[in-house]
Amino acid sequence: MRYALLGLVSSTVLAATPARAAEEIFFLIGPFKIPLRVSSLETFAKDGKIEKDLALFLGRATPEQQAVFRKVLTEPAKVDPVLLSRFFYSGIGEAGLTRLGRGITLDGGINGKFGLRAAIVQAAFEPQGLTLLNVFKKFPTNIEFQGAVILGAAEVAEKLIRATEVLTNEMKQLSAKEAASAPPIDFAKLPDLRKPGTFGVQPKQVWILNDSSRNRQFYVDVYKPQKFRSGKTPVVVFSHGFASRPEDFSVGAEHLASYGYVVVLPQHPGSDKIWINEFRQGLHRNTFDVNDFTNRPKDISYTIDELGRRNQSEFQGLLNLESVGVAGHSFGGYTAAAIAGAEIDFENLKKECNKEFGGLNISNLLECRALELPSTTQTKFRDRRVSAIFVANPIGSATFGRLGLSKIQIPILIAGGNYDPAAPFVLEQARVFSWLNVTEKYLVLIEGQAHVDFSKLDPGILQAIESVDKVSLPSPYLIRSYSDSLLTAFFETYIGNRPDYKSYLQASYSAFLSQGEEFKVFLISAASADNLAKAFEDFRKFNNL
Repeated sequence: MRYALLGLVSSTVLAATPARAAEEIFFLIGPFKIPLRVSSLETFAKDGKIEKDLALFLGRATPEQQAVFRKVLTEPAKVDPVLLSRFFYSGIGEAGLTRLGRGITLDGGINGKFGLRAAIVQAAFEPQGLTLLNVFKKFPTNIEFQGAVILGAAEVAEKLIRATEVLTNEMKQLSAKEAASAPPIDFAKLPDLRKPGTFGVQPKQVWILNDSSRNRQFYVDVYKPQKFRSGKTPVVVFSHGFASRPEDFSVGAEHLASYGYVVVLPQHPGSDKIWINEFRQGLHRNTFDVNDFTNRPKDISYTIDELGRRNQSEFQGLLNLESVGVAGHSFGGYTAAAIAGAEIDFENLKKECNKEFGGLNISNLLECRALELPSTTQTKFRDRRVSAIFVANPIGSATFGRLGLSKIQIPILIAGGNYDPAAPFVLEQARVFSWLNVTEKYLVLIEGQAHVDFSKLDPGILQAIESVDKVSLPSPYLIRSYSDSLLTAFFETYIGNRPDYKSYLQASYSAFLSQGEEFKVFLISAASADNLAKAFEDFRKFNNL
């Protein structure tokens, strides 16, 4: 059913002037309740005059700081008000508002979720646009800023930043220690895995698959080598992330295909770029279909089934479908973990989603939607044909938990970045690594890597990020060279029947790749897992995290 009409009606209602608007903002700090009139903010924004109540907050601010605050109050955010309304009525949007509403409340400390939604959407429809001042003016009651909650969240956020710095340094030291204890290897004399292989790559093919058992149709991008290996051909299935698409990972797929692999990238229709575009048009209520927690791993299995059906006719029976590799990014990392044996743990998910400051792990906004699934939902998706997984910036720590992830018993490489705000390295990759019981496990940290490829963002966003003082970003080509080489080394070792490539899966190779680079890559193996876990646990104890 289309939601365009509903969105239009809702927007019209929300745009109406409220019967009562916020007159005062109260800052609750301990036993104190400090008032600030909204009209004082309005006067200051208009002509710079500081009323008596505002002087309590701005009395010691420099003229430059005051000018910045005036700009913050009045500068409009560039948003589509209709799209904004749709987002805040989606599952993820409501969850975000609920978390925000714990610190910004209605009179009496009532969660400000609904007031925030009304105020933000109404402000977005104003001629002046969505400004902070307009949000205050449109709030339906007086506003209370809960100091304990806000300061608590800020304190936890600061601790997470420090924890990331501590674990980055720990990864650096552990990787150096592993490299020093291993026999020396001259990687300059070995094949350079950053470069394409020798098998060539055919033009991409696109298959349309139809799983009638689930009434689900999706396309698959297929990359084949120009010439095939002798013997069996290794296969890797790649699962894209939320709001993404198979085409976004064509470079990595082509790189692996050039080493003699058949690489297939299935679309996940309920959580891909097409779905999010349809959401923007008002065709869906939510940013993704909650059933994709179960559909995604089934898409992987069905894709492998299809390869089996086509093996003789299109590949002369050369495909090795008894030992398949799966790679995934973000939500695709969840997908790969599920197909590798990780089991959904609803009890753990409830606990994580109810944590006071759980919203600081942005991936929880996505993961917590799994609680909408019925209690009878399938929680096990292990496909025995899958023999190794490579996951980049994966989410799933809340959905699977320690118990669910302990069920993975195949080789796994987890890669993350210390600039990732969506799936923080500390809360996702590093924590998950310590929970895995498998001995063939590797953890990779790429300095400066974020959740997305910044080169694919709007140029204005990239410019804004780079304009921040002391913030620089690594070249996307550098990050790609790290990921392509490790992707190749991992799957050659565990899927390609090339055990000699295991020499690349050690800390000394990450040091070799990092030579002369400002942003480095660090790799550790299972041998360092306990030390990394101890470093994080010590930080938690000493910092009450």
